[in-house]
Amino acid sequence: MHHSATKALWELFPREEKSDFFHAYLYLKHLNHFMYHALKASGSTPREPESNLGEDVDDLMAAMVQGIAETAASRDTSTYHAKVVQLRDALQLLSQKHDITLEPPETVIPYQQARSVILQNPESISVGECACRAAAEESCLGEGERDVCLVVGDPHAAFVREVNPKFRKISQVDAMAVLEDAHAKGFVHCAYFKKDIGRRFVAICNCCSCCCQGMKAWNIFGGAIPLLAPSGYICEIGEDCNECGACVDACHFDAISVDEDTESCSVDKDKCMGCGICEEVCLPGAISLRREASKGDPLDLAELLEAAPTP
Repeated sequence: MHHSATKALWELFPREEKSDFFHAYLYLKHLNHFMYHALKASGSTPREPESNLGEDVDDLMAAMVQGIAETAASRDTSTYHAKVVQLRDALQLLSQKHDITLEPPETVIPYQQARSVILQNPESISVGECACRAAAEESCLGEGERDVCLVVGDPHAAFVREVNPKFRKISQVDAMAVLEDAHAKGFVHCAYFKKDIGRRFVAICNCCSCCCQGMKAWNIFGGAIPLLAPSGYICEIGEDCNECGACVDACHFDAISVDEDTESCSVDKDKCMGCGICEEVCLPGAISLRREASKGDPLDLAELLEAAPTP
């Protein structure tokens, strides 16, 4: 029994929400099993987890996944969702030196059930294997390359590395290097929020449309299952675009296309999530990002802290 980490997690929940502790405990300790059942529930054929939980615990995990699926129909009831963030905003989440408590406006986090940014001991970060890629029948990353999920701040970071052998402690500098490497590989940075882990931000995942369950569901159902919130930006084709198609191949949301007749690129503004990966792969001046009111506001800690009322 990992008493200190478990006690800290238990004390996180107010009396009226103590039942959520058991959900958080199972989720963080057996993340790969959670994702295995999520994939099964979606009709996929996932790879079996390496360890066996036993029939009773496995049944609890399956029921937990079913409960999340049933409350994913709207932003009012969603209990598990993510905010797409640009690299610079993701780096801010990993580089804080002091505790932070923020309640971003709905324009930033458009969900009712889990929206707080609470960083307690923000220098405590754990990195671990991406559960989506570990469970995927075919993964874009091989074994030994999947440590791209970053749990930020205590008690979650301390707890997950004590009870889940797939996670280990990592410095802020090394965490930012993981983020930058994932960016160079064309992955989308997503800040995940979860109701049953304290109604708050808990992790940054570096996602892809081939393996990430949230992103796949978003694309398949055209955003009808609101698991993702856009970054607050949208991409625009620039004058220096040469229609090379690099941005088309890089986009995880199928938001960019090349018209074969006019040989010009265009952006589907409804699909674009403003992740910035296209800007990374294109020539300077070929594509850029701009703020877009219909996409909400960015999860920009510096901007949010400046606007926050003084206690």
